Amino acid sequence: MNVTRNLFTAALVAAGLAAPALAQQEIIFGISATPSSLQGQSAQEFARRANEKLGDLGEVKVFDSSQLGKDKDMLQKIKIGTMHITLPSSIMPEIAPEYAIFDLPFLVADRDHLGKIDDTFFKDVLVPAAEQQGYRPLAVWENGFRHITNNVRPVNTPADLDGLKIRTPNSSWRVAMFGEYGANPTPMSFSEVFVALQTGVIDGQENPLTNIAGAKLQEVQKYLSLSNHVYSPAYPTVGVSVFEKLDPEIQTILAETAQEVALWARDQGASAEGTLLDELKGAGMEVNTADRQAFVDASAPLYEKFASEVEGGQDMIDSVMSLAGGGS
Repeated sequence: MNVTRNLFTAALVAAGLAAPALAQQEIIFGISATPSSLQGQSAQEFARRANEKLGDLGEVKVFDSSQLGKDKDMLQKIKIGTMHITLPSSIMPEIAPEYAIFDLPFLVADRDHLGKIDDTFFKDVLVPAAEQQGYRPLAVWENGFRHITNNVRPVNTPADLDGLKIRTPNSSWRVAMFGEYGANPTPMSFSEVFVALQTGVIDGQENPLTNIAGAKLQEVQKYLSLSNHVYSPAYPTVGVSVFEKLDPEIQTILAETAQEVALWARDQGASAEGTLLDELKGAGMEVNTADRQAFVDASAPLYEKFASEVEGGQDMIDSVMSLAGGGS
């Protein structure tokens, strides 16, 4: 009997030695943006850097262009564990209203100001707000300063938007903004925008230059009005419960790499703006610079809305403004 037990034990040991190593952790990163947009490039840079550090621990795989669903779908998937990371932007106020601070027109002065927001306000206010809903943004990535395109006329003042069907993200705050400016805001997923412009379902849209060029909207839009009305970040985001089940070393690598790429993306966004503008002009778009003060004046009700509807809203506005050393 002892001989039989010893043989059985030896067989188990041998089987264990012969068994393959544990499978490498596959980390699924889904985004809605195109691969040529800055969001797409940032996701790929993140994967490259993270995979170098992860080695045999795991591998980040990026799925762009809404292959894994729309932003809302992907946020749900990182909560249930069928994905690990996604890159929401304008939809974040629907998760936590504090994120609507980035929907206040002309609040972010420049990228230096954004860096100060990232260092303090993001970590102290925005991350905890999202975590209460089961999400954890790992960093603030560049999405960019947004501009308006359309096929009807140049937009110099809010009055030029009167009656135009302008696509907005699925954000109640962006809808309120363009409603305040006199447009007919039409929420729509970004993956649907090109065809909607091509077929005349909408007249125009608003996005950073990188998204406009990345989605080739110059092929279906005539006018580009440089408004810089909003700086909208993108947030590499994980579901808290799913993320915390990963190997702690993997968690650390992903979080640290997200912060590294935040700086890389900001530099890329700044350096690419002139090239992208030349590219869009070269494709035949007519470009004008909008009247900033006219839009600032028309934006006052949006600040009042944020102050009254978001708990601590006025303090948040004051805090972010103080980081720029002045008002908007």
